[in-house]
Amino acid sequence: MQLTRTGKSQYSEQEAAEELGVSVHELRTMIRSHVVDRDEDLNNVPVTTFQPSDLLILRLLSRKRPESD
Repeated sequence: MQLTRTGKSQYSEQEAAEELGVSVHELRTMIRSHVVDRDEDLNNVPVTTFQPSDLLILRLLSRKRPESD
């Protein structure tokens, strides 16, 4: 699956989740698993925005997740 080519330079949390085909909860779980060391680190970010390169990395990480039955 490819990211939509909208020419956007930033995505909100909701937009990023939609682009990745996951829920906001799943997006937050991916970030907690792969990006931040502690949940407290997420609280230090007042507004979360994503660049296209962030979505690319998250897309690659989401493919590595084990699928649950």
